[in-house]
Amino acid sequence: MFFVNHFETAQPTLAGLDAEATASLIAAAADVALILDGDGVIRDVSVGSVDMALEGYRQWVGLSWAETVTVESRPKVEALLHDAGGKAARKWRHVNHPSARGGDVPVLYSAIRIGKEGPVVAFGRDLRPLSTLQQRLVEAQQAMERDYLRLRHMETRYRHLFQSVSEAVLIVDPVTQQVTDANPASSQLIGEPLKRIIGRAVPECFDEASRTAVLALIATVRSGARAEDVNARLSGGQWELSVSASLFRQESGSLVLMRLAPSRADAATPLAHGSETMLLKAVESIPDAFVVTDPDGHVLTANSAFIELIQLASPDQVVGESLDRWLGRSGVDLSVLIANLRQHGTVRLFATTLRGQYGSTSQVEISATAVPHGEQPCLGFTIRDIGRRLASEPRGRRELPRSAGQLTELVGRVPLKDIVGETTDLIEQLCIEAALELTRDNRASAAEMLGLSRQSLYVKLRRYGLGDLGGDPDK
Repeated sequence: MFFVNHFETAQPTLAGLDAEATASLIAAAADVALILDGDGVIRDVSVGSVDMALEGYRQWVGLSWAETVTVESRPKVEALLHDAGGKAARKWRHVNHPSARGGDVPVLYSAIRIGKEGPVVAFGRDLRPLSTLQQRLVEAQQAMERDYLRLRHMETRYRHLFQSVSEAVLIVDPVTQQVTDANPASSQLIGEPLKRIIGRAVPECFDEASRTAVLALIATVRSGARAEDVNARLSGGQWELSVSASLFRQESGSLVLMRLAPSRADAATPLAHGSETMLLKAVESIPDAFVVTDPDGHVLTANSAFIELIQLASPDQVVGESLDRWLGRSGVDLSVLIANLRQHGTVRLFATTLRGQYGSTSQVEISATAVPHGEQPCLGFTIRDIGRRLASEPRGRRELPRSAGQLTELVGRVPLKDIVGETTDLIEQLCIEAALELTRDNRASAAEMLGLSRQSLYVKLRRYGLGDLGGDPDK
């Protein structure tokens, strides 16, 4: 808001001004000056800036001031005319004039009435420089926001990579030699939680014999020279590590990125090595047979349960042999398994038989998975002997497929004749259930409806486990 400060001696100092001088004074005081009558009609216009871009302003004479501005600015024009004769401080209002060049021309107006019934003089100041400055400020702010968002995304990617990389990484301050950041892999390698590693002097992570080499490595990197990797051992650790370091700048300082890796190709981290050892022992000891083959089905390794199941004496006797040699349907089962593994990656509960070296057969279920990536692509098979389970299940109590979808899932797992048998049993059971329901469990009537003797019906009821067989057989 702008306040008008009147001259203290206006009467003696400005009394000699004539109309021409007054007009020149008004034109010089404003970028745009309008002379309006009491109804707000423009009687004269003065534009003091050649850059105002108010095309056709000479045609404003005779028009209402409100007709020369945009629609949203008309209430402001009315307010300016209303306040022009008041004694309160004049308000400046932002008014937009339409332009033929495209866009509006912003002008800051204030109006004053000369005398009680005299004309109104509107003084306008060009706001385009201020608008341009504001636009540049907004664009600069948006650019900063975009840069900030880009940096935040970069930091997120860096943190994700830093946290998920399997190699142990420490960020070290070369001046204080303290660890400022560490990833989970370094916590596993050092054997301590991250909160105890961060803030700790990095030499304390190594044994006394290795500290001198680690400090020399940091000093070399800090000086800007290229440093060779050094071998070191962790404090209390038996694993020899290869330690490398590189210098990078952050803000106004420098930090050292230190990488810890096993110095031997066969030396994994203690935790990973221990986990793999436990996993191998568990696989070797499980009662189910476990076999690993190449992508074509040739055995790479097998556990003791598989050797016992196929009646061999040593794992060396199976290495290099095709798994198809022991599967029940030679040339079929293994092809089906491998085809499904290539298409889906896993196979569950594939029913088949397994042949032993001396002619014995076992009913088995096979679950398998494909491992296409790694040092050597391979297939893993878990083979479970279900012969005892099948023998202990009464035939009349087994669960039949309840839909065509369940029947089609048996294809590849069960021979066609068994699937046909399952289908026949399913239809027979459903018909008996429907007959019993229609006759309200009157078995004599149900047998007659099905065209069976009552004795045959009772045999089938026992087979499928339907109804209470302890009642009167004549009902």
